[in-house]
Amino acid sequence: MLHAQICQCPYCGEAIELVTDASAGAQAYIEDCPVCCRPIQVRVDVDDAGEAVLRLAHEDDA
Repeated sequence: MLHAQICQCPYCGEAIELVTDASAGAQAYIEDCPVCCRPIQVRVDVDDAGEAVLRLAHEDDA
């Protein structure tokens, strides 16, 4: 099931909407910010309730 979440871009600080699929399990991918076009490292974890938990970082952060 897809869920839209409002997050903050780690570069420009603008609110952005990301759509996640918690049924796919943990994920990591790069998505460009729709405001400043910089690459965001997106990490998706699934909590015990089955909800997606997002962590955003600069592309080059470890």
